[in-house]
Amino acid sequence: MVKRLEQIVGGRALRLETGRLAKQAAGSAIVQYGETMILAAVTVADQPTPLPFFPLTVEYREKSYAAGKIPGGFIKREGRPSDDEILAARLTDRSLRPLFPDGDVLGITGASLALGLSRVPWNGPIAGVRVGRVEGQWVLNPTFQQLEFSDADIVVAGSRDSLVMVEGSALELPEGEIADALAFAQRGISDIVAWQEEIIRDLGVSKMPWTRAQPPAELGGLVRELAGARVREALNLPEKSERAQALAALRATLTEQLAAEFPENAKDTGSVLDEIEYETMRQQ
Repeated sequence: MVKRLEQIVGGRALRLETGRLAKQAAGSAIVQYGETMILAAVTVADQPTPLPFFPLTVEYREKSYAAGKIPGGFIKREGRPSDDEILAARLTDRSLRPLFPDGDVLGITGASLALGLSRVPWNGPIAGVRVGRVEGQWVLNPTFQQLEFSDADIVVAGSRDSLVMVEGSALELPEGEIADALAFAQRGISDIVAWQEEIIRDLGVSKMPWTRAQPPAELGGLVRELAGARVREALNLPEKSERAQALAALRATLTEQLAAEFPENAKDTGSVLDEIEYETMRQQ
């Protein structure tokens, strides 16, 4: 089912569309703003794999064939991502990553809508906008020509009522004016988020169930009993290298000590230690 929504943002048409391309992805969306268009697609494994990190990968690519061109040189295939593509991918990554259960700005909005249309559970949607100031007036998603005369270039991502990422540069503007820029951006973001929510609601997407993986209560209590005071000791050492060595030694000792009693939960020992380290640092 193809679903389209078009609204005016910053004086130009923003179009959100889903259901036409990348139908085999878990979720996909086309976002067009003016003459710039991106396709965002989300893929997710059917079966979860326990990992000691959050396996989110964002790739942002500007393909030559999208402009009807072939790469020059001896090799005609697409090469590695350019610096600009890597930086654009990082903008999207940093905007999305905090929202999971524990053009560049178009990529943020497109990835958000694609996630919203997938079965992946998260706390979105979000949207990304760029804010500039031309002749003393804040401009939402300024053109490249307007940016040449702008004394600020700020990329802001957020949900309907809060901001999650800010990156940019400005010519030493006062703090109050930067706050005005963020408030201006938030109003534009709220509208785009509302349109995403309308599309997601109309398509009736259901999310897969999610529960946080927890180590056995017995293991967690034992690690806290054995390591609580020793983690505090290690974190109070004066030298960074000493702290790292002490924590690594404690991790290795406890993992070996508890491996026989909890052979299937060896990785959980490290996870509990990470929690203890985090809690201890917050208390100091």
